[in-house]
Amino acid sequence: MDGPRRLPRKTEPLSYLARLPSSPEMGRLLRGSALALLAIALTACSLGAAPASGSPTSVPTAAANEAANDILTRALQAHKDGKVAEATVLYYQVLAKDPKNKFAFFNLGVIAHFENRLVAAESFYRLALEQDPKMATALYNLAIVRQVSKDYTQARDLYKQLIAIEPNNAPAHFNLGVVLRALGSNAEADQEFATAHRLDPKLVAPSGSPLPSPTK
Repeated sequence: MDGPRRLPRKTEPLSYLARLPSSPEMGRLLRGSALALLAIALTACSLGAAPASGSPTSVPTAAANEAANDILTRALQAHKDGKVAEATVLYYQVLAKDPKNKFAFFNLGVIAHFENRLVAAESFYRLALEQDPKMATALYNLAIVRQVSKDYTQARDLYKQLIAIEPNNAPAHFNLGVVLRALGSNAEADQEFATAHRLDPKLVAPSGSPLPSPTK
C-alpha cells in the first residue's frame, strides 16, 4: 500500500492518525485508548428489554440480557488482557444472546481493524451504528477506515457527523482537516487545523500532504 511520503512526525496528531496495526511506527489506532473497549460506558449499555407478550423472539428476554451482560464483561476483560481469540468468541456469544448489542459489534470491528481486515472492520462498525447512529467511537473508527482507503468524501462526512456530536473532539477536527486538504478544500482545512490546535496544542497542521498511506 505505497503512497505519498510520510509527514514529519512533528506534524502528526500523536496517536490519532489512522495507521494499520502492522506498521511498526503506528502508535494507537483509536482515540483515548488502544482498545477503546468502552468499559466505562458498559453500565449505561442497553441490552434490550423483555419481549412483549406473544412475541418471545422479538427482543432478548431478561435472562438473556443478564447473560449477555455477563459475557460482555468477560469479553471486555479478555480483550483488555490481549486474549483476542477468546474475546472474539465471547463477543459472538453476546450477539447470540443480544443480536443488537452495539458494543459487541464495535469491539469485533476493533479486532478486525487491528488485524488489518478493513472490510470486516467497516462492516462491524456499520452494524454498531445501525444500533446507535450517534455512537461516536464507531463513527471515528469508520471515518479512519474510509480515510485510509482514500475515500476522502465519505471520511469527511463521517468526521463531520462525529463533530456534530462531539464538537470538542480535537483528533476528529485534525483528521477532517487532513481529509479536506486532500479534497482541495484548503481554506476549510485550515479552519479545522486551527480548531484542533486550539483544543489540543500538540496538534500542529501538516505542511501540505494528505494523510500518508499506512505501511505494510
